[in-house]
Amino acid sequence: MKELEYPFDSEYIIKKRKSLKKALLSDGTQRLSKKIAVLGGSTTNDIVVYLELFLLNCGIEPQFYQSEYGQYWQDAMFPGEELLSFKPDIVFIHTTSRNLTETPTTANTKEETDALLERQYAKFEQMWQKIAETFRCPIIQNNFERPFYRLMGNRDVSDYRGKSNFTARLNQKFYEYSQKTEGFYINDIDFVSAAYGLREWSNPSYWNLYKYALCPEAIPEFSYNLANIIKSIFGKNKKVLALDLDNTLWGGVVGDDGVDGIAIGQETGVAQSYYEFQSYVKSLKSIGVILTVCSKNDPENAIAGLNHPEGALRPDDFILIKANWENKDRNIAETANELNIFPDAIVFADDNPAEREIVRAQIPGVAVPAMDGVENYIINLDRSGFFEVTNFSADDLARNEMYKANAERAAQQAAFGDYSEYLRSLEMTAIIDDFLPVYLERITQLTNKSNQFNVTTKRFTPTEMEAVFKSPEYIRLYGKLIDKFGDNGVVSVVIGRKNAEALEIELWLMSCRVLKRDMELAMLDRLVERAKAAGLSKLRGYYYPTAKNNMVRDLYERFGFAKVSEDEAGSTVWELAVDGYENQNHVITVEDNSSIQ
Repeated sequence: MKELEYPFDSEYIIKKRKSLKKALLSDGTQRLSKKIAVLGGSTTNDIVVYLELFLLNCGIEPQFYQSEYGQYWQDAMFPGEELLSFKPDIVFIHTTSRNLTETPTTANTKEETDALLERQYAKFEQMWQKIAETFRCPIIQNNFERPFYRLMGNRDVSDYRGKSNFTARLNQKFYEYSQKTEGFYINDIDFVSAAYGLREWSNPSYWNLYKYALCPEAIPEFSYNLANIIKSIFGKNKKVLALDLDNTLWGGVVGDDGVDGIAIGQETGVAQSYYEFQSYVKSLKSIGVILTVCSKNDPENAIAGLNHPEGALRPDDFILIKANWENKDRNIAETANELNIFPDAIVFADDNPAEREIVRAQIPGVAVPAMDGVENYIINLDRSGFFEVTNFSADDLARNEMYKANAERAAQQAAFGDYSEYLRSLEMTAIIDDFLPVYLERITQLTNKSNQFNVTTKRFTPTEMEAVFKSPEYIRLYGKLIDKFGDNGVVSVVIGRKNAEALEIELWLMSCRVLKRDMELAMLDRLVERAKAAGLSKLRGYYYPTAKNNMVRDLYERFGFAKVSEDEAGSTVWELAVDGYENQNHVITVEDNSSIQ
């Protein structure tokens, strides 16, 4: 919904919140259902109202539990029956500087201030650990905004007795905890409040009258930032940035002005703005964002513009370059098809509002941010939270190289008339074995991102995956695929629970970047082998249809499973006897963990 995209009109959202919610709930979108417990140190009702709107807009339908005013600590440490039975998928702790119970005075010594800091921090760490033990779900914790006054003036930020200094040190301890703790995330209200304007954000009258820790007009900004973390945790991030060229990556039209006539570099303020934007776009690769071009241009002009000596980007930075005179919605659709992703994983950045509206109308789900004025490009993309980082693995760093290698594989495939010969030519080796601790983060990330090749679409938090990893009730397999073009990383995950004589497959997923490579057959062969070794006689598979996983509707049938049942919703149950099973993979060499340990 365009009204809920950044930059949005907070006043309009506040005024129209009921009609916006009604429109979202009636738009026919299939959404994830998630339970969010909000434990507040101040009034949280309006935060929940706007958080719901932003989550609905990004495909999550939330249910909320709210603590009573100021009871965040009590609810966390001594949860009542209502909260325990709610069983949240996420716990959000809404505390601010107003909730600090002790801060230094000018009479405190350095030692006294340090002890005070440790006491204040220890209270929070104790609470986080209790929540993790009780609910085994992700935790989102606000950091602290800057105090709205400085008793010591500018010295307040550098003197150990200053509240500004104390707050910054406490924030740093929160960050250090986050760095070492899976499933713990910081909601950066220090940044959001500064960007909004601390004077308005911390208006004391709203605290004194209503116990609002921030002014009502800022709550949509706050809730939007929080929603970005939640949707990222549940795999709702975008993956691809598709970029126009003329007046988007440089000033001017390269076909008319020539390479020497476009604005990029350090010579003028406008040229610097485009250079800064290109540098920002290039940095997105470092967090795993895939870059493509979608431009109405002659290919040679596009390449010439990207090779401008003063530019930060080069043609090799892009996985696909669609520079032609086709409609841009068609090019976006082809980009999605060639990358084996859904269009709703794409962000389309174009300075032309007419082109933006055509893509928005023709390809629902593609994010189309405002790109009005080069000086606003970075802010609009950055604040939109399309690529919010919550989990970050080595595979994210290598994603662009992996997709480049896929393009090379596609080129080689075209030279073969026989597909089996092509697969053998890839010289594929797979490591398929029980989970290793080093891959748990990537495995958890895959469960929350993979939607197409995913038979049950079951999601796991880091804590839940850790429990599966340690439990003897499960047979677990990860699959890592390497070929002569490169390492694809961890691309497949299977989790089965032992139940009497059967192994019940709770999760089977695979990254779409290795489709049609027989990796699923290699995984099945290993799964049957492990089931036999565990004394099990059959595999039982489940398929639960979603809006995106139709490609695996007949997966078990293709494997040779027999259908046991099917309900009205299209959910199916399948079984395969392990005795007499013959391996189905004939093109991938399979190794185990011993090959990398």
